[in-house]
Amino acid sequence: MNKLFYPAIFEKDDTGYSIFFPNIPGCNSEGDSLEEAYEMAKDALGLMYTTYNENLHKEFPAPCDSAEIQPDAGQAIVLIEFDSLEYRRKYESKAVKKTLTIPSWLNDMASSANVNFSKVLQDALKEQLHLK
Repeated sequence: MNKLFYPAIFEKDDTGYSIFFPNIPGCNSEGDSLEEAYEMAKDALGLMYTTYNENLHKEFPAPCDSAEIQPDAGQAIVLIEFDSLEYRRKYESKAVKKTLTIPSWLNDMASSANVNFSKVLQDALKEQLHLK
């Protein structure tokens, strides 16, 4: 499952909102308005997701149960929607070279028809993985 909901603590101060995630150490952010704070919280989750996967080589923490969080006075629990597939599509779209093998007769026919091999492979992989 790619879409998860993480509880975050939002705390209002004189300049906006401070945000932290109780079960993800170091995942903090802030925003001037509630809308900006929500978007910044999503970005913070994405950056920590990348850090866990690429730098720490650890499994990203699952969301904690918001019912177990006891916010202090002046704090509110806000559920932040995070879709790891959407995040990866947006920020991890660098091209990766793959080597493949096909029969020469198929290569000749596809080349004659000006087939874009990369596009065909991408389309086929998306179909195989049931991605839109």
